[in-house]
Amino acid sequence: KSMLEWLNFAVLTASSALFSHYYGRSVHPATLEKKMGPIAYQKCARDRLIASIFMFVAVGNYVVYYFYPLPLPSLIPRVFPWRRSVSTTVAVAIAIPSLYLMFRGMKDAGEETMRPRKEHGLYDRGIYKIMRHPQAIGEMPVWWAVAFGLHSPFLVLFTFIYVPVWWYCCHWEEEDLVLRYGVAYLKYRNEVDFCSWKLGKKK
Repeated sequence: KSMLEWLNFAVLTASSALFSHYYGRSVHPATLEKKMGPIAYQKCARDRLIASIFMFVAVGNYVVYYFYPLPLPSLIPRVFPWRRSVSTTVAVAIAIPSLYLMFRGMKDAGEETMRPRKEHGLYDRGIYKIMRHPQAIGEMPVWWAVAFGLHSPFLVLFTFIYVPVWWYCCHWEEEDLVLRYGVAYLKYRNEVDFCSWKLGKKK
């Protein structure tokens, strides 16, 4: 049993790192185009697909961790001290708005979500009129929803490692979008907040 615990944790760590690596690479198509030409967009689409695969592997590792947790000190118990229903309520409260943002962002971004193309225009429509990164802002908390749903303090803490990943990927993507769309994106970035629900100057 202890081998399975450590094997699952090793795969979780590796899949999280690989997801972060490939997703980070996928947000630079315009930058990469300067080095390798238009094929850069296909490469970024492939990297995004690979990142998604590792993301789903990591979610699976979360589930497996519940059944095969690491033998940690009592400082981090296997489950929360309160009833499971409390954790389930927290998970649902996080998941509903987060999934809405994520799927609404995917809908409004269209094909660009998974397959960036040079001919795609600036997607400043739908929910992107009121926040610049609805998919990232929605998807990041979903990891906490899963962790609370599994009633696991360790997974809730582990999820914090994804925060800088999403933060830096958003900023790297914005640098690339400035290169890609120029003044149009600078104007959009100045008018629409990073993650708030209101229009107006960015904070």
